[in-house]
Amino acid sequence: MKGKSRTKPPRNGPYREYYADGSLACVGSYKDGKPSGSWKYYLKNGQLRASGKLVAGKCEGPWKWWRENGKPLQFGQFKNGKQEGVWRRFYPTGKPYDVGAWKAGKKVGEWTVYGRDGKVRKKHTYRG
Repeated sequence: MKGKSRTKPPRNGPYREYYADGSLACVGSYKDGKPSGSWKYYLKNGQLRASGKLVAGKCEGPWKWWRENGKPLQFGQFKNGKQEGVWRRFYPTGKPYDVGAWKAGKKVGEWTVYGRDGKVRKKHTYRG
């Protein structure tokens, strides 16, 4: 990522990456040369930007992302590095933007999109 100070990742063990100003950008660990285990990514202001688990460099299980204002951006899950299960995205205010499901990285089933007022704006069904 631009503006970050990178060090060569370890083959195994803890890893930290920093922004050019010295603030922490991410923390995690490597196993057999690939990012594995719990990872946290930070905004330059020190707030948590994203957190989740990596297995052999691929996202796995629940992940969460936040905005600079501290409000949620999106929450979802991965299976074998692909989006899987229910995902929720949010407006900058923290109110829901849309909710729906993924299967093997493709949208499936009914997705609901909300207006900024919180009311249902539309629904769409994906076949996958």
